[in-house]
This record gives sequence, structure tokens and C-alpha cells, in this order.
Amino acid sequence: MVWDFIFIGAGIAAAGYFIGEGLKNFKNPNSPNFFDSLTEDEEYGLIKENEIHYFMGISKEDAKHLIKEHPQIPHLIINNTVYYPKAKVRAWLKRVGD
Repeated sequence: MVWDFIFIGAGIAAAGYFIGEGLKNFKNPNSPNFFDSLTEDEEYGLIKENEIHYFMGISKEDAKHLIKEHPQIPHLIINNTVYYPKAKVRAWLKRVGD
């Protein structure tokens, strides 16, 4: 019975939080929300060369051919390891796809 009250209290607290956040941004629907702040850090990360195919959603072989055909893909070389900035690669892919 005590656990029932704990779960009800936690549910009311969570509902209050989300309603409050919604009201705070009521007149500004384009403002960032809680879930956007969770993915903000991912935008500034670096991807290793052997993991770029995961980010692009293509096979390893296709990624290797793409990198060879387009050496202008934004990249950094640190200690002889190639890294790709996520935000710049995403922007580059959008430009190439148009």
C-alpha cells in the first residue's frame, strides 16, 4: 500500500514537471525541449573512420568508396587517426544529396 502512494506521487510529480515545461514554452513552440538537450552533445562529437558507415547508414565498402571518391569530406587527422565531425558530415551529406 505504501508503494502505491509512492508511485502515485512520482506520477503526479512527473506530470507536473512536463506540464510546467509545456506551459513555459507555450508561446514559443520552436524552443528546445528536454529531449533536444539530451542529443545536443552528440552534435559535437567525432566519429572514427572505421565507424563512419554507422553514422551514414551505409555498408563499410560503400563508405570506403565514398571517402575515396570525395576526399573533401570534412575530417580531422589526430595522431594519424582520421576523425569526422558529426555536424559537419551531416551538413556535407545534405549538400551532396541535393
